[in-house]
Amino acid sequence: MRDLYIYYKVSDRHADALELRLRMMQAELGALTGVYGDIKRRPDSRDGLQTWMEIYLATGDGFDAALAAAERDASLSELIEGDRRVEVFMDLSPCA
Repeated sequence: MRDLYIYYKVSDRHADALELRLRMMQAELGALTGVYGDIKRRPDSRDGLQTWMEIYLATGDGFDAALAAAERDASLSELIEGDRRVEVFMDLSPCA
């Protein structure tokens, strides 16, 4: 299983609209895949921009495609400044 951490910038003026779209998207994605995301943001705003992060834990096969479709359908790119950056992490296997 993989955990996804997706971060990006959003302008202060688009933050409320993005939060609404993102929460709706995550609810639909969770109902479809069983993976419910979390939303975080840095506490400060710099030059009118906030840094946000979406977290999706224990994603399986097919989740990336479902997430990409959900993002497209929610038109998140209209409210985000620049690119969404995806970081992937996996659990370390416990020693036997």
